[in-house]
Amino acid sequence: MSKTAFLFPGQGSQYVSMGKDLYEASSVARDMFKRADRELGFSLTECMFGSGTADEHVLEEESRALRQTEVSQPALFVHSCVAATLLTEKGIHPDATAGHSVGEYGALFAARSLLFEDGLHIIRRRGELMGAAGRERPGAMCAIIGLDDEIVKRICVDASRDGEVVQPANYNAPGQIVISGDVAAVERASNFASGAGAGKTVMLPVSGAFHSPLVEEVQTGLESELGQLNLARPACPVYLNVTARPSREEKEIQDRLIEQITAPVKWAQSLLAMHADGIESYIEVGAGRVLSGLVKKTLDRRTPTARAGTNEEIKTIISSS
Repeated sequence: MSKTAFLFPGQGSQYVSMGKDLYEASSVARDMFKRADRELGFSLTECMFGSGTADEHVLEEESRALRQTEVSQPALFVHSCVAATLLTEKGIHPDATAGHSVGEYGALFAARSLLFEDGLHIIRRRGELMGAAGRERPGAMCAIIGLDDEIVKRICVDASRDGEVVQPANYNAPGQIVISGDVAAVERASNFASGAGAGKTVMLPVSGAFHSPLVEEVQTGLESELGQLNLARPACPVYLNVTARPSREEKEIQDRLIEQITAPVKWAQSLLAMHADGIESYIEVGAGRVLSGLVKKTLDRRTPTARAGTNEEIKTIISSS
């Protein structure tokens, strides 16, 4: 029998109306969304679902509100957990899980290591601290397309000067790396990358320099809470961002969740490790389609992938299982 991994998206995959159809179609989903609103102390569902208007100005305002780190992180977590629950209650269980950045918490939930309410508590605090870090020390992130990992690493070293730093933040796919750090250092690195033959460099619309030393205060602020997080032994291997290796050890997972805040996300390496370990198909659980594309770019365009973010997508997976 083929092995399947559940993959969970990170920031940037959120969109207005995310999860609304799940809420309307499932009592299980409604209960989870309502629990999230109670636990968070504000109407996350209102932020996620939007007003349903076709007015472009209103929709842009709703999108801007959802992009706030304090909102987008819990929104992505809740959506992913709801979608994963709808799959598993129909007998579709992962043989492994992985999550991109904040998606790692969804991966732990799906592996039955992290309780929903515990995850909400940590994600809420993580989002608040990251939002504050972005306001106190603004940074930048930039996607570099078409260069090898080692070249990008050297460019980051060369661009870090005068107390300004930049480093690889996300190894998304071969030839697709996101860098993160001080604005001036990121801009220098972007220019160096263009001079080195990058196919494209794209500054990302983010409020902070995630996965860089600029968010060390977030790491300090969360260290105690993450250290006390009550994780169960995962029911399946969880491939961790920091190591790109599977783990079922609670202490290691806690330590890596702390380290993950400032360390690069080794996503391409994780996909390659899963493939080497016998994972044959992948389901992107939650918002968007970014991770499905990265699977195709990193492994093979023929690699079986599916998305489970909408009610129709989940019904299709269930009916074909």
